Parts: sequence; C-alpha cells; structure tokens
Amino acid sequence: MEIRKIGNQGLVSSALGLGCMSMTHGYGGGEEGESIATIHRALDRGVTMLDTAEVYGPFTNEEVVGKAIRGRREGVIVATKFGFVIGSAMMQLDGSPANAQRAAEGSLKRLGIDTIDLYYLHRKDPAVPIEDSVGAMARLIEQGKVRYLGLSEVGVETLRRAHAVHPISAVQSEYSLWERGVEASVLPAMRELGVTLVPFSPLGRGYLTGSLQSSAMFGANDFRRNLPRFNDEHLGANQRLVSIVKAVAERHAATPAQIALAWILAKAPDAVPIPGTKQRKYLDDNLGALDVHLTGEDMAELDAIAALTSGDRYPTSYAKIAER
Repeated sequence: MEIRKIGNQGLVSSALGLGCMSMTHGYGGGEEGESIATIHRALDRGVTMLDTAEVYGPFTNEEVVGKAIRGRREGVIVATKFGFVIGSAMMQLDGSPANAQRAAEGSLKRLGIDTIDLYYLHRKDPAVPIEDSVGAMARLIEQGKVRYLGLSEVGVETLRRAHAVHPISAVQSEYSLWERGVEASVLPAMRELGVTLVPFSPLGRGYLTGSLQSSAMFGANDFRRNLPRFNDEHLGANQRLVSIVKAVAERHAATPAQIALAWILAKAPDAVPIPGTKQRKYLDDNLGALDVHLTGEDMAELDAIAALTSGDRYPTSYAKIAER
C-alpha cells in the first residue's frame, strides 16, 4: 500500500487508516469479535494507522484496539485522543496539563502499550491556553509516553500557536465530498507548516455510500439523529449528491464508498483519511478505493457536490467546540 508522511518529524502511515470509533461508540457499537477481526484484516492488508480515543465508549474503544494489537504491535501506528471530561456531558472539555497526563497514562494501560504513536487534543478547551495543552503533551514525549502530537478540529490561529510550542504532525478534521471547510484556510496553513491532514468521516458518516435514505434507519444510540444533515428533510435533499457519486461509480465499476475515498486520495495526496468501520466486508470495500483512478472529468463532477449539500454538519452545541 502507498505510504504517506504524517508531518515532518519522521512518522509515516499507509495511505488509508482505520477509524475504530464505531466499534463501540457513536453509531450503536458493534460485536467485539468482528471488530477485532476487522482490525486484524486491516493490518493484514497493509493498513498501519488505527484511530481511537479515550471518550469512545468511553474507554472501551481503546480496550478493543488493545486486544486487537496484542502480539501485533510492530509497525502499527496507534493514534488516540484526550480532551473531554469523562463521565460528564460529552461537550465538557478539559485540555489541562493534569488531564493530558492522566488521560495518556490511562490510554496506555487500556491499549496495553508503552508509547502512544500519535496523541491528539480532541478539541481545544477555551478555558486553557493552547500553549499549556501542547506543552503538557510535549512533556509526555519527554517521558517516552508519546511519540508525535496532533490536534483535532482547530482553526489556523490555534494551529500556529500550538506548532510554535512543539511541532504538530497531524490535524484531524472532517473532510469529504460534502464537507470541505478545511480547504479555505486551515489546509493551506497546514501545508505551510508541514502538518498532515487526517480526514475523519470521509464517507460523510456513511451517507456518501448511498445506504442511508431515512432517519428511521438510525438506532436509539446513533448520534447522527442529532446532526442536521441527517434529519429527513436534508437526507432527502442530499440524495442528489449520492446520485452523482453513484453515476461516477458505475463508470468505474466501483462502489460509491470507493469513489468518495478515491476522490480524497486524489484531491489531497498528502492526506491520510481514516474511514471507520466495524465489519470486514466494509473494510474490504473501502480499501478497493486504492485501485480506483478518477479522471479530470470525474474530479470536476465530484468537486461540485459540496455546493449542493443541504444542512449544517453540526447543531449549535457541537459546532461551538469545533473551531472550523
């Protein structure tokens, strides 16, 4: 599999990573045995980056990843995140130095590893200067508990201030055919600083696969119920986007998911998307994107999708903790 740089500090990854969140969190969770088998399949097929977080579960996602990599640690990039107050409402943030230390030590135990390869601040805490949060993360590197640093959903000013304290290797943000917010200013700043974009939800939280037509398909614990784009009004309006993706997919004898991922791989050849899944069949489908080669005409047709998107990506309560 193609290898891509993560920052300029020496970390490299497979061109596609694996987002593990849905195995325990967000969309209702999955069956542990199949989740572990999915991680094993990913590693067997050359995927090197596994993305998790303390808050996914909470805690249980890291435990699943830890079980999956037991005896298979070599060559695996374990990426995890901190920054929420665990046990409170998910929107309560804590980017304090004390929480960075506590969270990292807990993550190491659950993952069963000695060092976290890529450690992210999950969201910037407005009550804590970013210099303090990143300074504490840098001390974790000095202690040998972390190798490289990342941020998630930050704006340009925060990124520059953080990078001045310690080199930032990656910024994780939502980026896909229907979510292009990083393109205007964040992505150019990242490229200037040598920071790699790690797009989460590159399949539009499943919507771009063409499998979602109604909110009735979401379980009681599926947080997409809270997202404006996934109410029935916008789901219906956005079917026109899916029809474009399907038309391109037909031309390439590919699936919509493969087209959505192939677009990111071509549009941002320096990014490392982390499509999430908890089942091997979807993992295999996603990895098929690596064999899809889009034409200039395809790219132009797909680029136009963002302007057609109906609905905000987050409600106000979610949007206020993301800087972009």
